[in-house]
Amino acid sequence: MSDQREMERMREGDIAALGALVERYQTRSLRAAYLVTHDLAMAEDVVSAAFLRVFERADRYNPTQFGPWFYRIVVNDAIKAVQRRDRTTTMDHVEDARSPGDSTDPGDAVTLNEERRAVRDALAELTPSQRGAVVMRYFLDLSESEMVERTGRTRGTVKRHLHDARARLKRLLRATDLDE
Repeated sequence: MSDQREMERMREGDIAALGALVERYQTRSLRAAYLVTHDLAMAEDVVSAAFLRVFERADRYNPTQFGPWFYRIVVNDAIKAVQRRDRTTTMDHVEDARSPGDSTDPGDAVTLNEERRAVRDALAELTPSQRGAVVMRYFLDLSESEMVERTGRTRGTVKRHLHDARARLKRLLRATDLDE
């Protein structure tokens, strides 16, 4: 079924429609949230809350394309969650943190390679807004125009977040010799 039909079913109170959307969008949403939060539990909470909010308020929403609209909600909520967390605690880097989709089978578990760890650590050094911009542009493959449309930010703000994020990532990765 189409996403539009699922939204119609949710407006009628059909919880199974939410299940179909969760099945379709959960993995990519969780990865996007994780890339912003660097905390699997927080990412799971963000995505779950976003799906629940969409169901509870389905009568208020009428997106033309569910996926990009939902990913924007998840990224924005992830940014807010990190900002809330950062106001109350310091960001601890957990060396053995796994990203969504990594194997939990000890036989399949492999140490993250240096390049992946360096990129993850460099992303963690960005501000939440910069991380959100990087995730939307390079993970969700949104154009700058789509980012402007979906975030409600000005083109200049989007470009600034991307520029600052790329410049900072370049400096951080150069320090680990991965930018060559």
